Parts: sequence; C-alpha cells; structure tokens
Amino acid sequence: MIPVTIGICAYNESENIERAIRSVYDQKLSDVDIEQVIVISSGSTDGTDKIVIDLMKEFHTLILIPQEKREGKNSAVNLLLDKKTTNIVVLLNADNAFNDENTLGNLLRPLSDPKVGIVGGHPIPTNSKKEFVGFATHMLWTMHHHISLIYPKIGELVAFRDIGTRLPLGTQSDEDILRMKLEAQGFKSVYAADAVILNRGPETVSDFIKQRTRVNIGERYMKRNYDYDIPTWDKKFLMNALINVAKDLGFHPFKMIFAVTLELISRSRAMSHVSTDDGDINIWDPVETTKRL
Repeated sequence: MIPVTIGICAYNESENIERAIRSVYDQKLSDVDIEQVIVISSGSTDGTDKIVIDLMKEFHTLILIPQEKREGKNSAVNLLLDKKTTNIVVLLNADNAFNDENTLGNLLRPLSDPKVGIVGGHPIPTNSKKEFVGFATHMLWTMHHHISLIYPKIGELVAFRDIGTRLPLGTQSDEDILRMKLEAQGFKSVYAADAVILNRGPETVSDFIKQRTRVNIGERYMKRNYDYDIPTWDKKFLMNALINVAKDLGFHPFKMIFAVTLELISRSRAMSHVSTDDGDINIWDPVETTKRL
C-alpha cells in the first residue's frame, strides 16, 4: 500500500469544504492508503473550521490545522508539507470535488513509476455552456486539456513527491514551482486525463477577467523570475487546442471570439502589471462566482 496525504487549503469555504472532504473519503482505492487528510484553514471566519471539526468525528484521519491569519496559498502549502507524514502528497482545492470514486486512483497511478514526480488532473467546469462566460470557461479548460495531452500543464489537482521543496511566499505560483523543482531533479511530469476534478469557473465578465489576469500575472512572473516556460503560452499548442475546442464543444464563432477577447484583455492587463513591476499576487480576493460548484 502506498501511503498518501491529501491536502486541502481553505479560506472561508463553508459552502464547499464538506463536499470536498466527502469526495475524498468516497474514493475507491486498492493499493493506496490515505494516511491523512489535512485541511489548512487560513484565517477562515465563516464557520469553515467548525464544519471540519464536526467531520473529524466521522473521519478519524481528518486533521484541521488553522492559521491565525491568511498568508496566501503558498504559506498554507508549506505548512501542509511540514506537517504531513507521507512522501506522496495530493493537493485538492477546497472549492473543487473529485468527479467519481476512481479519480484519486487514476491520479496516483502514474506515480507507480519512480521516474514520475508530479501528476496533474483533468479539470472540468460545472458552468453552463449556454451562457457566453460559461462557454468561455469550458473553452479555456478544454484548451488546457488538449495542451496537457501534448505538454502536461499541471494545475487544479496535483499529486507529487515531496523532495523538500518549499514555496516562496511572495508569489502565487505553487504547482508550477513544484513541477519546476521536480523536473530539475530529473523527474517527469504526467497528465492524467482520466483523473477528472470538478471546478467552477467565473460567471461574470468582470470575474473572468479578474481571475485570468491574476493567473497570467503569476505565469509571467514564473517566466521572468525563473525563465520557466508555461505551455499555455506556446502559440503552436494554442492553435492546436483551438481546433480541438471546435471538435469537442462545437463551432460557436461568436462565443469563441468572445472567449478569446476576454483572454487577450486579461493577458494585456497582466503584461502591463508585470512590466511596471507591481509585484505578484500571493493573496487573492475570492472570486465569489466560482464558489458554487
């Protein structure tokens, strides 16, 4: 049996945390032992901690580690890594949930190869494709999927080996830094397309641009600070992914142009932010419309 720690970083996730935790304990596993499920609650004030404490009576491997104040996800991940007792760690967002009982097993399977250091799951949004912003979210993650099939883009759900990496606190990049450090040590990165994680994208134009601008700021700082290339910035990958979007979601020219326009606006704002060196965004204001899975 392979011992594994599941880490869930949370800030004011009272509406989502129970669903995320239960989706972990609903997993069917044959050769994996979930030794710990650790929730790092960073300055939550909405009852998140009480929900976790109540669930600890039902799930005896569930652990709550509260942080007095919110210091950003990287601080929470570092605390998790310092407290966990296993070499293999899974990071699950508190506002996400495993799609089915096989998701975790599918995510961890590639790590049976000792050359594999980090594995990324397959995010699928629960937004309606009928709405323009909902379609943009599906288009974004569909492109992410097709790029990852060629060049794994690790994010949303990850499993990795802890080689002692701890994350800098002044940046929002977490999965990319973990991946970069593992690859520097000779480990491979893998995309597990059958490890589906459900997430929720923004529902308004302003929230979409807000979220995508912050993501793009983090990726630009990864390039600037580490000269580390993010595959979703490669034009060849993007064109291939765009063709596959039309195959998977259907050809909707107005919705597709709308989605591309939102992304271009976000990237332009991110470029302006980084060019004036306004600093990375390590503590995010919640994007409220993404909190209804």
